Amino acid sequence: MSLINLRHGIFLPPFHPNEENPTQCLERDLELIAWLDKLGFHEAWIGEHHSAGFEIISSPEIFIAFAAERTKNIRFGTGVVSLPYHHPMMVADRIVQLDHMTRGRVMFGAGPGLLASDAIMMGIDPLTQRDRMAESIDAILRLFRGETVTERTDWYTMEGCRLHLLPYTKPYPEVAVVSAITPSGGRLAGKYDLAMICVAATNPFGFDALGSNWQIACDVAAEHGRQMDPNRLRLVGPMHLAETREQAYANAKFGFERYLGYLNNNQPRFIVPAGQDPLEWFVENRYGVCGTPDDAIALIERLEDKQGAFGAFLQQAHNWADFEATKRSYELYARYVMPHFSRANAPRAASYQWCGDNRAEFSAKRNAAAKAMFDKHEAEQRAARETRPLGRPERGREAW
Repeated sequence: MSLINLRHGIFLPPFHPNEENPTQCLERDLELIAWLDKLGFHEAWIGEHHSAGFEIISSPEIFIAFAAERTKNIRFGTGVVSLPYHHPMMVADRIVQLDHMTRGRVMFGAGPGLLASDAIMMGIDPLTQRDRMAESIDAILRLFRGETVTERTDWYTMEGCRLHLLPYTKPYPEVAVVSAITPSGGRLAGKYDLAMICVAATNPFGFDALGSNWQIACDVAAEHGRQMDPNRLRLVGPMHLAETREQAYANAKFGFERYLGYLNNNQPRFIVPAGQDPLEWFVENRYGVCGTPDDAIALIERLEDKQGAFGAFLQQAHNWADFEATKRSYELYARYVMPHFSRANAPRAASYQWCGDNRAEFSAKRNAAAKAMFDKHEAEQRAARETRPLGRPERGREAW
């Protein structure tokens, strides 16, 4: 088991079916965040999307501002701001404002933009997005550090740009880049000393790329005289938990096929063989977990075996089950999975074992102590009776 005290959180795209009331969907997302804060989850990363129907949060910053007012401890990350869609100065200003308004509970997650449909609507060639992300992150980091930036690219101009409000967090909030299969995220993380979020860690292709992308980040960091910190590496995967596997599968029948249909609607990648149950196929091929807390523990330990130490496991938030069963899933995770990795119960288990191992000795001493007390009491009563002076009887007519 890793020596890093594993953190736990969610990565909320979100995924809301088109037939549901979108206003209520957003309200449930806020309620979920408040529930996670109560359960002791550490992080929540909020996505940005502008098309395709299901992922209806277009501004993670606005959502985070609302959620921060309803919570006390959980930290928030943009998961992610799609940098090619925004002027770098605007992004930097918004993150700094959130950093102040949340008193340092915000993290800045950046990416190139996942949905080609988003980029196409804005006239952005998807082939340019990763290069534009690299240009933008470089400028944003300089602005965070208080530098004045003047530069021209083929998509933005900065003339003496500087922030008139510097970050609340010193030197600036944690910055993370997403990584899936390609090496672009690892290259940027290594170059700029950034955190990494592997959004496809349980996907077989993403799982196979875990070690190589992290190694790319480590190699690039070494070229710049630094070491990557595995505590800032986050792995993402979907799961739904219940008391039994049978109950978990029954719960997930509520919405799993709509979830899978949405993912395939964007890019066909989960091709279920004819005649197979989609959820069973998904779990059997290790895309995620639908089962018990023990199954969740096994998945995370499998990721540790593959990757080595990492800092946080983020559940990909979804609507496989109805809302009450979804909240119950997170509660089971908090009750059983989180303490397994924090080793919070290790002293309790050791104490329980110690008592059991010495049960005979402790029982004998307890019984001897009890007998000694009885003996002492009887001796004192006997002595009192023997030394009581003769005189008026204590009871009866004679006593009066």
